[in-house]
Amino acid sequence: MVSLLIGIVLIGFCVFSCLGLNWTSDIISFLKGFTPCFAAFCGLISVFIGFADIKDKKEAKKEENAAKSIEKK
Repeated sequence: MVSLLIGIVLIGFCVFSCLGLNWTSDIISFLKGFTPCFAAFCGLISVFIGFADIKDKKEAKKEENAAKSIEKK
C-alpha cells in the first residue's frame, strides 16, 4: 500500500516537473547523456551473464558425464 502511494506521488511529481516547472529540456538532455552509458552497462552485464551461463553448462556436462561413468560401473 505504501509503495503504491509513493509510486503515485513520484509519477505526479514527474508530470508536474515536466509540465509545471518546464524541466522538459533538462530531462531530454539527461536522457541523451544517460542512454549510451546505460546501454554500455546493460551490455556489460549481459556479457557477464553469458560467460556464467557457458561456465554453468560446462559444469553440468561434466557432472552428467561423471554420473554416466558411475552408472556404467
